[in-house]
Amino acid sequence: MGLFSFLFGKKSSPGAPRKGLKRISLEKRFEMSGRTGQGSMSKVFRAYDREIGRNVCLKLLDKLKTQTFEARFVGLKKPTEGEICMALRHDHIVRTYEHGITTKGEPYLVMEWVEGLGLNYLVDTRSPQLNGNRITILGQLCDAVQYMHDNKFLHRDLCPRNVMIDKEGQVKLIDFGLTIPYTPAFCAPGNRTGTPDILAPELLRRKAIDHRVDLFALGVTAYEVFTGQLPWERSPSSEETFRRRLNTPPRHAKDLKPDIGDQLDEILWKSIAREPTDRFASAAAFKEALLKLEKQDY
Repeated sequence: MGLFSFLFGKKSSPGAPRKGLKRISLEKRFEMSGRTGQGSMSKVFRAYDREIGRNVCLKLLDKLKTQTFEARFVGLKKPTEGEICMALRHDHIVRTYEHGITTKGEPYLVMEWVEGLGLNYLVDTRSPQLNGNRITILGQLCDAVQYMHDNKFLHRDLCPRNVMIDKEGQVKLIDFGLTIPYTPAFCAPGNRTGTPDILAPELLRRKAIDHRVDLFALGVTAYEVFTGQLPWERSPSSEETFRRRLNTPPRHAKDLKPDIGDQLDEILWKSIAREPTDRFASAAAFKEALLKLEKQDY
C-alpha cells in the first residue's frame, strides 16, 4: 500500500498494527552487536542482518508509548514512523530498508548503519572535526529539511542529537518518531510534543503551525554548531525555559563567540526569531544566506 493510499484510506485505531506488515523473529533474523542509543519511545541497536548480509541499524519502538503518541491524532490517518521513513529518499536522510512488526508485537525499522558520530557529540566535545566545516554541515542539513518540506512532511524534532556525520563528512538526518504529514489537519493548534530546547514559540503557545517550526529548530541547531551553546540559558524546569523563550530575547551569538562576525550573528538571530514571519522563509533560503557569508571557514 502506498503512503498516500494509507493517508487517505480506511481509518484504523491509533497505534494498531497495520494489516500486511512483515512479521519477523528478532532472534532468527539478527545478530545483535549492542545497543547504540535510546529515545523516549524506542531502543536502537547495531545488528547484523542475516537476511541481507550486512550490518544495519535496528530500531525497536515501544508498543505502548507509540500507541499513546499516535492516539494524539485521533480521527486522522497518521502514517507510522516506518511508513514515513520508507517514503523518504535523500542523500542526507538515513535510508530505511524495511519496517514491520516483531513476533512480540513491537514495531521495528531496519536502517542503514551510519559509521560516524552524532552532531551533538561534536558540539559538546568542541571537536576539531567541526572547524572549517560548519557551513558545509549545515548546508547539507538544510537540503534534507527542504526535501522533507517539499514532500509534505515536518520533522518536528530537529536538533544536533538527530543528526549524524559519517566518516566522509556527510550529514544523515535521523529519528522520524515525531514526524507528521504537512497538512492543515496535522498542523492544527494543540500538540507541542518535542525536545524542549528547540520548540518554536508558536508551538509553546499551542497555535497552528507550519514548516517554520522546523526552521526555528534548524536555527537553534545552527546556533549550537557555531557557539556550542543554546540561544537561551537552560533552566531547571521546562516551564521556565518556555517562559524565557516567549518573553526574553535570545543571546547574540557574537557575545558568546567573539570570532562570529556581525553578518553571521544577524543570520542566526533571524533564524530563531520569535515571530515565524521574521524567520527565513525556507531551509533553502537559510542555506543561501550561509553560503553568502564573506567568511566561510567557520
